[in-house]
Amino acid sequence: MRITALAGGVGGARFLRGLLTHLGRVPELSGATVTVIGNTGDDINLFGLRVCPDLDTVLYTLGGGIHEGQGWGRDGETHAVQAELAAYGATPQWFGLGDKDFGTHIVRSQWLGQGLTLSEVTARLAARWGLPDRGVTLLPMADSPVETHVVIDEGEGPRAVHFQEWWVKMRAAVPAERFVAVGMDRAVAAPGVLDAIREADVVLLPPSNPVVSIGIILGVPGVRDALRGTTAPVVGVSPLIGGAPVRGHADACLTAIGVESTTRAVAGLYADFLDGWLVDDADAEFAASPGRLAVRARPLLMSDVDAAADIAGAALQLAGELRPTTPVV
Repeated sequence: MRITALAGGVGGARFLRGLLTHLGRVPELSGATVTVIGNTGDDINLFGLRVCPDLDTVLYTLGGGIHEGQGWGRDGETHAVQAELAAYGATPQWFGLGDKDFGTHIVRSQWLGQGLTLSEVTARLAARWGLPDRGVTLLPMADSPVETHVVIDEGEGPRAVHFQEWWVKMRAAVPAERFVAVGMDRAVAAPGVLDAIREADVVLLPPSNPVVSIGIILGVPGVRDALRGTTAPVVGVSPLIGGAPVRGHADACLTAIGVESTTRAVAGLYADFLDGWLVDDADAEFAASPGRLAVRARPLLMSDVDAAADIAGAALQLAGELRPTTPVV
């Protein structure tokens, strides 16, 4: 079975780890492969290095090197390099990079400088973390740079800041007027991205941010058309529980684009291609609503790997109900 998933950072990575755990428990799915299309709209240049937060979170989480408490960054991390940069007055200091994490960004930047594409670099990094051995292919959504910027107004007129500054430094406390995907007008889907959607047996939307993670991937030319045209069932997992994100600021992002923070409203962002939708029991009233979309309610809190595995299994089960010929268990 060929599974394709569109993923952002922490929520997407934890869901994917649960998916791999579920696949490992079901003998009939032992040969399944997973292609992950990762968001690169969060990417940023820091200290002369190219940093890809969402791709790295997937790498570290699936590779067993993630800082579990944070959900991002490396476990057992130290911060001597960043402290030394601070002593020199180098900025910004609001984005914390650990010493081991610096290694990833240094080698990525070196390889990009040597002329490799982001896809080629990501494949090398994925090999270091053992993803191919687990049947996982990690693809950036595009090879050319795309960066999400946020237009804000703090009383002196509108200005744009990088998404990371708004998300990490400001903690999304300053209302966003709109999001701008800089470079999207020149973006082309990375090699393998569109085929992974068209040729999949199942397409999954993990509980990633619907605006600045999944939404940015959907902005890459051809991706949305591929989702509309695939014969695979497309099943999503709501990122909201009782109308609120478990972590992060998805509600602030939805407000910025004029969308309510409800599972129904988020599903509406995917209405042209979504077949199945998992919602939390707290939002069970949506599951009883009539309509084309198949909605199922169950606990969606990924409290640990087992809980994430159960959610992933429920997503595959719903896919099987939608396409009886889909080889899912």
